[in-house]
Amino acid sequence: MTSKEKPDPPGRIKIMASFSGLMREKDFHSITTAQIAKNADVTEGLIYKYFKDKKDLLYQVLNTHFQDFHKKIMASVSNATSSIEKLELIILASLEQYLENRLLSKILLLEVRNSPAFFESGAYKMVTLYARTILEIIKEGIASGEIADRTDPYLLRKVIIGAIEHACLGEVIFDKPLDLEKTAAGISDIIFNGVKQ
Repeated sequence: MTSKEKPDPPGRIKIMASFSGLMREKDFHSITTAQIAKNADVTEGLIYKYFKDKKDLLYQVLNTHFQDFHKKIMASVSNATSSIEKLELIILASLEQYLENRLLSKILLLEVRNSPAFFESGAYKMVTLYARTILEIIKEGIASGEIADRTDPYLLRKVIIGAIEHACLGEVIFDKPLDLEKTAAGISDIIFNGVKQ
């Protein structure tokens, strides 16, 4: 934390923790602000001091989740020696994140993308930062000659992100198991080595 950053007020922390806990037990739409306040041991009015509404609370919880994830992937790629290795680590970390946080992943994949307000939130800014990080690594790989210079970096980014999401979409929605290592290795092999005999 820098000297310019202020710690979150205890009430705000308790509200976010309460909401996160309730989301493990209930559907987003069935959670009420009264329940959030009761679980957090705060007044219902305090919720509206820190958040516009329940959707805003959701976006801020997602924002915190994405910030932690971005720190994790940056730490995981910091010691990688090549662009391909960095991308492979991001693929593995992304799949791991979806599976470890299935409830938030389900909300992200099915719920919030239907709301225009999401695309103006801090959470979406973190999503774009994640996408930009992947794009920068691809461009580094092209510049170094590691990735073929005929590669469209924007299209490759779509392929990577699309593969990650579709590889675990059904597993997240229906709470099915997924072989993390095998899936990550398979995606990386198809993308970086191809399927042509």
